[in-house]
Amino acid sequence: MTGGGGLRLRPVVESDLEMFRRFATEPYLVGLDWSGFKDAQQPARRFAQDGYLGERDGRLIVDVRGQACGLVSYRQGVYSGMAPYWEIGIALLPQWRGMGIGWRAQALLADYLFSHSPAQRIQAGTHSENAAEQKSLVKAGFQLEGVVRACEFRDGAWRDGYLYSRLRDDPEPTITPVPHPPAT
Repeated sequence: MTGGGGLRLRPVVESDLEMFRRFATEPYLVGLDWSGFKDAQQPARRFAQDGYLGERDGRLIVDVRGQACGLVSYRQGVYSGMAPYWEIGIALLPQWRGMGIGWRAQALLADYLFSHSPAQRIQAGTHSENAAEQKSLVKAGFQLEGVVRACEFRDGAWRDGYLYSRLRDDPEPTITPVPHPPAT
């Protein structure tokens, strides 16, 4: 799945597992999503199970010009026992943030999920203090639905989150190419 300008989503390969282990063991590498140390061997077990391409959840690598810069995730849910939806997320390595990669990757993931499943809805949550992700979701075609009160326990306290959604018939964002980083 490509978004032009060298950005693409691709399946996880074994060499990506080191990045997954880093996300599990390096405090705050994933930013505000850090929730304590995790099992560093779990990524290899999951990869061996299904390559992170499960029927109800999975991960794809965000790749820019051949470099893995993070991952997107998706997980299926169901409202009222009959309305399937996807919940998505993203984690980029710090050196790849602030370049417009996140919104493009999330828009591509939404397009992929709408193309390959009958879901009418894709949703994403973010921290109330994560203004960059809020802007990213809007650029990716998502709309703010509201505040989800006390939905996350982080840094010793219950915290609010914001819920965004994109419906199948919402206007698609225009995905422009990723700009080249400035020459150093």
